[in-house]
Amino acid sequence: MTLQPTRGLYLYLETLRVAFDDAIVTNDEAEILHILAQALGVAPSDTAECRSVVLGETPSPFDDDSEYGGHQMGDATTYQSALIAALDDDVITEDEWAMLDHLRRIIGLQEDQHALIEESIGAMSEVDADGQRRVERLERFLTVCPY
Repeated sequence: MTLQPTRGLYLYLETLRVAFDDAIVTNDEAEILHILAQALGVAPSDTAECRSVVLGETPSPFDDDSEYGGHQMGDATTYQSALIAALDDDVITEDEWAMLDHLRRIIGLQEDQHALIEESIGAMSEVDADGQRRVERLERFLTVCPY
């Protein structure tokens, strides 16, 4: 089965490459990748082929000058979902930071958009049972990986 080039697939593949930089995909990274696949419309049947592309076993459906990068509608929500997934476990690993930072760069998330996401996560803390812990981890994340 051949992967059909879409923007969602491009973003997923680029994030998957970062996850595979150390040749190990942790459970935390897998959770973020799962959420991204759902948010970006990447079919579960395509994720295995994406893995083959990242490992160099299958050719990429994208060339080096892909037009799929840059900011588009819905990107902030996708990034927010990935960030919350990273915040909801006890530790944000360096690998998770790298994935989130790479995603933030390839979608062109602006500083003011990131600030709105931070504010939204803070506002959710008041109604979410895990909210306060999430805000504490967000503050640590921003210390290590500032915008």
